Amino acid sequence: MKLVAIVGSLRKDSYNKQLASIIKERNSNKFDLEILDLSVLPFYNQDKENNPPETVIDFKRRVKEADGVIIVTPEYNWSIPGVLKNALDWLSRVDKVLTGKPVMTAGAATGIMGTIRAQLHIRQILTAMQVNLLPPAGNEILINQAMSKFDQETGKLKDEATVQFIDDVVNRFVQFIDGK
Repeated sequence: MKLVAIVGSLRKDSYNKQLASIIKERNSNKFDLEILDLSVLPFYNQDKENNPPETVIDFKRRVKEADGVIIVTPEYNWSIPGVLKNALDWLSRVDKVLTGKPVMTAGAATGIMGTIRAQLHIRQILTAMQVNLLPPAGNEILINQAMSKFDQETGKLKDEATVQFIDDVVNRFVQFIDGK
């Protein structure tokens, strides 16, 4: 199984990049997870949507070829980061490669509520894009107070309950993709 992760943070030591890497490492025996680089995408421009730059073509191809997508987002101002919205705008135009694609969301933040507002907002956007969203009940990976749950030196999650919950949700996502 081939999955892609779209991480809505460009920060080098992003908790959300670390979360995507942890999902990749812990599930390497179940699927291949490619973490896509959003920093290479230009700003979405409707004038270029029918003849996009090669970086956009490649990005859309990788998403299209994936069996499923994991979107990992921080929360900025009660919403998703602009870089993530830009990527979704590219994916939603012309060939609409996310339509019908299995998608799950996750996120980590330093606040007490994790990324709940960002994930609610992204669910609205993804619903408009007609993706096949993993139902949220029991599947919301909302890591709050990330600075206390990640080891600052290694980038690994040190909170075992969080690790187990992530494993459980990812397993349910794999079953969701398989239609079980």
